[in-house]
Amino acid sequence: MTGHQPFPQTSRAKPKVYGGIEAGGTKFVCAVGSGPDSVLDRAVFETRAPEATLADVIAFFQGAAQQHGPLSGLGVGAFGPVNIDPRSPGYGHILDTPKPGWAGTDIVGMLERALGIAVAIDTDVNCALMGEARWGSGMGYSNLIYVTIGTGIGAGIMVNDRIVYGASHPEIGHVFVPKSADDVGFGGNCQFHQDRCIEGLVSGPAIKARYGKSADELSEDHAAWDLVANYIAVLCGNLLLTVAPDRIILGGGVMNQKHLYPMVTAALGKNIAGYVDIGRNRDPRHDFITSPGLGADSGICGALALAASSDRQASRLNSTGSDVRSAGGTFSASP
Repeated sequence: MTGHQPFPQTSRAKPKVYGGIEAGGTKFVCAVGSGPDSVLDRAVFETRAPEATLADVIAFFQGAAQQHGPLSGLGVGAFGPVNIDPRSPGYGHILDTPKPGWAGTDIVGMLERALGIAVAIDTDVNCALMGEARWGSGMGYSNLIYVTIGTGIGAGIMVNDRIVYGASHPEIGHVFVPKSADDVGFGGNCQFHQDRCIEGLVSGPAIKARYGKSADELSEDHAAWDLVANYIAVLCGNLLLTVAPDRIILGGGVMNQKHLYPMVTAALGKNIAGYVDIGRNRDPRHDFITSPGLGADSGICGALALAASSDRQASRLNSTGSDVRSAGGTFSASP
């Protein structure tokens, strides 16, 4: 990747090095560096049982520290559900996940004890949002939404430069959407809501269950895409009207079908019917619906950004004697 700036460093100090983990249900992506153009080392491990997977991850970062110097912090973007409230005793634990063996795993605690450094954790989609806000398609915007549409559907929301949390993290994938009148014969693929939520209708597994083929196996002119684009547009419309973002970034495996972007934009415009401007009059610089500027690296870059942002906040709070983990939302899109 080119054209991105690493975290600024003083000329007198040795540049800080951070670790990042994109902890997914099928693989763990690990990196050491300070941004997309300053990745010093990288590795990918298959997601297996917690102990085996984290042993590989720990060995990687221990080796990287020996080669590149001590790490100043580690950021983790994790599959969920995960406890991301730093005020909670269960901070950093995977919650009741369908991923075998992972429920109750203390990711943060295991990594901190083994590596002896501070570890910050957030959802995988929030980290993707952080990466895009810092270096990608969200640069220069204060109000962003990153939606991933793949094995599941989730979204990270930024309002006035701060990630939105609340009592927990948003579960946008389970927002209810009205089923199209001509969408008959498919009962949905969500184990909780069947065909009532967006994940049950257009996630990767839902598309395969409906058509017998994965998204990347369907031809560009397949009738599926009109239906998929309209459902995604309904979701984007709901987000537009409730959150009022500057941009919506759509990522994930389903959105690898690049012809979906103009289809979603067109369907969104039709649904909104001029009530809100989503065209170039809104922002002449960029499309309102767009793809990730970092491509597949949004999540791992966001994990590095989370580590650096948490490190900066810790330094500020330590100077005042405050509890570093007294509040969430440590990420800042600014360096």
